[in-house]
Amino acid sequence: MDVTKFVQVCLNGLTLGSLYALIALGYTLVYGVLRFINFAHSDVVTIGAWMAFVFAAAIGWAGTDSPLFAMPVILAMSMAVCATLGFTIERLAYRPLRRAPRLNVLITAIGVSLFLQNSGQLKWVFGTQPQAMPKLLSEEALFTLAGVRVPVVDVVVVVLAFTLLVALQWLVFRTRMGQAMRAVSFDERTAALMGINVDMIISYTFMIGSALAAAGGMIYGLKYGNLLQSADSVWVLLGLKAFVAAVVGGIGNVRGAVAGAFLIAFVEMFGAAYRSPQMRDVYVFGILIAVLILKPGGLLGKATVEKV
Repeated sequence: MDVTKFVQVCLNGLTLGSLYALIALGYTLVYGVLRFINFAHSDVVTIGAWMAFVFAAAIGWAGTDSPLFAMPVILAMSMAVCATLGFTIERLAYRPLRRAPRLNVLITAIGVSLFLQNSGQLKWVFGTQPQAMPKLLSEEALFTLAGVRVPVVDVVVVVLAFTLLVALQWLVFRTRMGQAMRAVSFDERTAALMGINVDMIISYTFMIGSALAAAGGMIYGLKYGNLLQSADSVWVLLGLKAFVAAVVGGIGNVRGAVAGAFLIAFVEMFGAAYRSPQMRDVYVFGILIAVLILKPGGLLGKATVEKV
């Protein structure tokens, strides 16, 4: 067995899983509270990546000589913009339809997604030309493991992802805000009768999910370097895989979204490395089909029973 190749694949799976987890959490948070899929979420990821590019270029942090604090500053700015975008989307597009049939909300989500994709292609927004993500982190290897160079960017990506995931876990399960979010998720009407501001909680949920999406978009840019136009199918596929991760882990379950993200990332990476690179997407959606057949509620989710 080639140990070097194995370690390299594990490193790739860990980095990709961190990316999927951040994006998947946005899906699972919104679904957990409102019970619908925000299909515009992947486009918020795209905007997060592009805003990081815009801010870095505007400030002048586009070279390897950028200061050490450049990356966290750009990250915070991108997350703030996307959190504001998430609040705006919820307030203008979804809140008026909260009592409408689910099909209406689904169609609206698709419409918002198409609006964001095509707006991003305008000349005065991001344009149609791919761009190279500014090198906010050193490309040098931090250390070597079993003959594999572990670059600074990979370590930062994984540490950043786990830090944000732990922070979200603490927010949801250890704070009054998280308690309110879980109450609204369980029964919106009863939560309102208990004095919880449901509108505010839902808005905060969208803002948190969108901020995590921005972090995922920036991680994508830092790891893979190239930013494609906002309507490119690569972004759509990235969002779909993150959605698959949420479903596989048990959509609505925070821990499940993380577990599903790392599962499909490692299967994708190992399948591409040891079987067929052309089939990597097949492996991901194959896991989805298998989980839906064997455990429809997801790996950590619970099947719900409705009385009729």
